[in-house]
Amino acid sequence: MLLDEPDATAIEASLRAYDRRVASRLLGVELRRVGLRTNLLDGVGELLAEVALIPLDESILKAAETVPPSTIATLDAINLATAVRLAKAGELDALMTYDKQLATGAKQHGITVLSPDAREAV
Repeated sequence: MLLDEPDATAIEASLRAYDRRVASRLLGVELRRVGLRTNLLDGVGELLAEVALIPLDESILKAAETVPPSTIATLDAINLATAVRLAKAGELDALMTYDKQLATGAKQHGITVLSPDAREAV
């Protein structure tokens, strides 16, 4: 959404269906890095203001070391471990991602995956 990509409208529409938005604290790092690279750092705060960020604690990092499947990349493993924790606590309805490996991993853990696209928003 920061980059105003074609699916931004579909993402916004999909997010409106949920009362709360949560993400790993890693999202702040990722968005700010993108903001720095694209000279859009000023827009990051507004996006993050709508998201409750889950701290990266030792238990999430430990879970990320071995969370299946093994094909998940390092940073996505942190996101997946966070989602699995939230799902087990009954605090997660769905995970939004466009990363195919992360989506596959989330589904293996019984997590609903959303990947809205611009065609759905028409």
